[in-house]
Amino acid sequence: MIDLKFLRENPEVVKQNIRNKFQDSKLPLVDEVIALDAQYRAYKQEADNLRGGRNKLSKQIGMLMAQGKREEAEAVKKQVTDNANRLAELEVLEAEYSEKIKNIMMVIPNIIDPSVPIGKDDSENVEVQRYGEPLVPDFDIPYHAEIMESLSGIDLEGARRVAGNGFYYLMGDIARLHSAIISYARDFMIDRGFTYCIPPFMIRSEVVTGVMSFAEMDAMMYKIEGEDLYLIGTSEHSMIGKYIDTIVQEDTLPHTLTSYSPCFRKEKGAHGIEERGVYRIHQFEKQEMIVVCKPEDSPVWFDKLWQNTVDLFRTLDIPVRTLECCSGDLADLKVKSIDVEAWSPRQKKYFEVGSCSNLGDAQARRLRIRVNGKDGKYFAHTLNNTVVAPPRMLIAFLENNLNQDGSINIPVALQPYMGGKTKITK
Repeated sequence: MIDLKFLRENPEVVKQNIRNKFQDSKLPLVDEVIALDAQYRAYKQEADNLRGGRNKLSKQIGMLMAQGKREEAEAVKKQVTDNANRLAELEVLEAEYSEKIKNIMMVIPNIIDPSVPIGKDDSENVEVQRYGEPLVPDFDIPYHAEIMESLSGIDLEGARRVAGNGFYYLMGDIARLHSAIISYARDFMIDRGFTYCIPPFMIRSEVVTGVMSFAEMDAMMYKIEGEDLYLIGTSEHSMIGKYIDTIVQEDTLPHTLTSYSPCFRKEKGAHGIEERGVYRIHQFEKQEMIVVCKPEDSPVWFDKLWQNTVDLFRTLDIPVRTLECCSGDLADLKVKSIDVEAWSPRQKKYFEVGSCSNLGDAQARRLRIRVNGKDGKYFAHTLNNTVVAPPRMLIAFLENNLNQDGSINIPVALQPYMGGKTKITK
């Protein structure tokens, strides 16, 4: 959510930002919110004047009564009553207009960074850099679910009977590999100075609307029936939510946290062959990283965060590349975003395994996360990035470490987490 004062003073900048995101249907919202804001401020000014005059009128009644001017005192009393009735009306209007303004401001997209490439959708994202040599072996690589099945590592049919499509049982060494990757990612981030955290796996609606757009919320979140609780789609939501309605001391910044959690997603619109495996699923586990920092520090932290993911994948011998997300592919709260994609030898292309985002002060403004600095209070900047999200990451791992005999090599970095195993065999 952008600053209302900024919108009021720079309506054309906000409108151009909307055009850059190819959301022209939202252009009328700028003028609408400006008109509502003008009316709100008029009501507020009138209400403030009435509040300011209450004591003066009360004193005037006392003076008139003391002077025996009863009729004049009664007239002033009537004015006090009329003013009180009007003030009650104005307070209702203030609340009504404030809510209308807030609801519109929640829909107007955040101002994107000038460096973001302009494009309509993810097909126009821009490759930044590749890390590692993307190789294709001289033998056919099976679909990832088939690799797992050959190692007695997955049961999709049993999961369908229990929970339906989009769920899975991981078994044996594949399940152990999944846990090993999560544990390795946790220690990797702790070694980089992040504080480890296990957050709540459910959050209230106020936090949900504070950390994401309404469109994302509808597409992702599972609501707990009868309660004001949602299952988290990613742990960054409860991690950022941890700071709701807080004032952070400037000298304690940055706050750098890495979190483990299960994640639950509706995955609306997921179609195709990937539904047979573990690419698009309703439940998975994830290691995440978030940063709460001063505004001037967020660009530096943005680069540090995506580099962490690249470095982790390279320690596991998985080739990756980074993609700059174009304007049309950015969620409304994001200022800038980079996706990390891993190489798939089977598909002979890269696919997304993580996303790094700088949200500026958008989440902080919604959740009222302020910093107490030497020059006064201001909104913090928040950033988040995926460290690793198996089982999707397992697809890249299995394909890039598969041998012709069907065994899987375990990189040196993971071997301590696999009980010293160097291979997974049939």
